[in-house]
Amino acid sequence: MLYICVMFFKDVIGQNHIKNHLKSATEKGRIPHAQLFVGKEGFGTLPMAIAYAQYLLSSTSTDEESCKIKCKKLVHPDLHFAFPVTSNDKVKKHPISDLFLEDWRAFIKEQSYGSLYNWLQFIGVENKQGLIGVDEAENIVKSLKLKSYEGGFKVMIIWMAEKMNISAANKLLKLIEEPPEKTLFILCTEDEEQIINTIKSRCQAIYFQALSDEDIAQALITNEKISESAAYKVAHQAEGNYNKALHLLHHDSSDLIFEKWFITWIRTAFKAKGNATVIQQLIEWSDEIAKSGRETQKRFLKYCLQFFRQAMLLNYNSEKIVFLETETSGFDLKKFAPFIHSGNILDISEELNTAIYHIERNGNAKVILLDLSIKLTRLLHIKEAKLP
Repeated sequence: MLYICVMFFKDVIGQNHIKNHLKSATEKGRIPHAQLFVGKEGFGTLPMAIAYAQYLLSSTSTDEESCKIKCKKLVHPDLHFAFPVTSNDKVKKHPISDLFLEDWRAFIKEQSYGSLYNWLQFIGVENKQGLIGVDEAENIVKSLKLKSYEGGFKVMIIWMAEKMNISAANKLLKLIEEPPEKTLFILCTEDEEQIINTIKSRCQAIYFQALSDEDIAQALITNEKISESAAYKVAHQAEGNYNKALHLLHHDSSDLIFEKWFITWIRTAFKAKGNATVIQQLIEWSDEIAKSGRETQKRFLKYCLQFFRQAMLLNYNSEKIVFLETETSGFDLKKFAPFIHSGNILDISEELNTAIYHIERNGNAKVILLDLSIKLTRLLHIKEAKLP
């Protein structure tokens, strides 16, 4: 499998208006000390942050070529990273990003568009939740109080900034508000609503849009060496997410597992109405999913959201934008689609998002998933209101 390794603006997929804005602001010396890059998984916030940091550091360096080489290897002494971590076999307690830097550099070189789940998989802790805690915040404060090694800017990239807990956020607040001279914070987030307002208000936000099918397809042709027709088929399914495009292209095994879980769930939910004995099957299903890590549970529920939306689009004759293809024998998406309609899709989506919210906050997964399952049995049997 080939991956795109992003270090320079030319390597970042699409988002040309943001590249131009960042270059122009740097050249004019209008560099906000704290910036918030907001975009969903696979839109390119982290690659853009790295490319921007490299551009800024090299443009103010006395040895531009040396600076670029250090940035490419992610070893520039004035380029700092913070990201969600947790304990693993190597780091038993007080985990901070600096203890994972070797893994982090390898991860970015392989999966610069990767998700938090991919990162946790990479360090062997996908069954745990990553966090940016107060130990991390203290380390950031200590690092940025030191003078720049090369006399220019210092850049701190905080990836998945929404994973900062309250203690960490409060610890960093003053530093973000009044950073040392020539210090730049770049906070990358998929969900700015989870970042406390006192930090958000001190950052200039830049919003990333979904990547176009054209941009994704061209990147796949260049980086994955596949045909144009195959690239455009994958790009259409990727919903603007380059990371998803890579997983679709290489048949991510987790999606097959998610499909199995989903179809088992749906079939059981249909049988459960008026049949109390089936509730035991829903309990067993909930127990099975609950054994996986919280990041896996959240990914699965997001997969379910997408599955329901695709079914609704098919129900309303929008086949051109339906990309979901199932592999489970005996399951026909066309036969399932009429059960998902305007009368229940909003409630189904709300229940799934509520379940994701509670799992993120360490709720009891068995209870959350069983409650969701029981509600689903009712929602699937709601009839669509006929127009007068």
